[in-house]
Amino acid sequence: MRINMRFEGMRTVAMALTVGLLSCERSDTPRAEVNGKPLVVATTTMIADLVRAVGGEAVEVEGLMGPGVDPHLYKPSGDDARLLRDARAIFYNGLQLEGRMTEIFERMNRQGEKAYALSRAVPQEALVSPEGEGDHADPHLWGDVKLWSGCVEVVVAGLSAAVPEETAGFAARGRVVQERLLELDAWVKEQVRRLPPERRILITSHDAFSYFGRAYGFEVLGVQGISTVSEAGLADVARMVDLIKQRGVKAIFVESSVSHGTIEQISRDSGARVGGELFSDALGGRDERRVVAGEDLAVGTYEGMVRFNVSTIVEGLK
Repeated sequence: MRINMRFEGMRTVAMALTVGLLSCERSDTPRAEVNGKPLVVATTTMIADLVRAVGGEAVEVEGLMGPGVDPHLYKPSGDDARLLRDARAIFYNGLQLEGRMTEIFERMNRQGEKAYALSRAVPQEALVSPEGEGDHADPHLWGDVKLWSGCVEVVVAGLSAAVPEETAGFAARGRVVQERLLELDAWVKEQVRRLPPERRILITSHDAFSYFGRAYGFEVLGVQGISTVSEAGLADVARMVDLIKQRGVKAIFVESSVSHGTIEQISRDSGARVGGELFSDALGGRDERRVVAGEDLAVGTYEGMVRFNVSTIVEGLK
């Protein structure tokens, strides 16, 4: 069974951030602009990259969470409170990826909408609801590139409401971004066809690749649940080791934003090698590059991250 490791402090995050917002309102001058541009805030690195692509030079985008940061465990700071107060628009994932911060965004919207959940673009029937997670839908939408492309519409609408004079530019860039994402989706499918169906078994630290698996024909198995708040127990590890031996899985994968310890232990116990490190809940650094299959990729962008992950998986499993 999985052991719940949620800290007591996580229960007070929403209240602490609310206090921070209120104190900022009393003591600081809002920064509605940065570098002469309207300030826009995004929670995760994937969202920040998408907003920058649509916003272009018309807005200044600041992300709350940096490279390698696990959003499931993220605790907002006083600086975050100031950014959220000052922003013209805020973009977040929703589906509890940002935990209790969602309550803050909903509270802010009751005073006038400026926080936009990208998950609102996804139809209810397209959401993945893993067994054992209750009513908690899987938030890792970006694993399915085509599904993620639909979230562009939320970004265009939110930016247009915040900076109406730039609406035409946002719409034009949004169309370009969607076209590039659909091309990327086709590329992923082409790469995956290099793997025989029986080898498409993807084992990772936590259930961050369910949308990826559904879209591209992989059986996906995570040692932990959809949130890293719950750690894997001994029974989870033993069960995974047995499965790997029974199915003859040759490679399993660590994640950049999750401790490697559990997967490395499973590798030692099962004989399956670690096939590489995948980016799951966060991109790499803005200027970070990695080489896989002879290709040098900018893993600080969504497109570069997808290409790196897919090539790493295909090379590891073929």
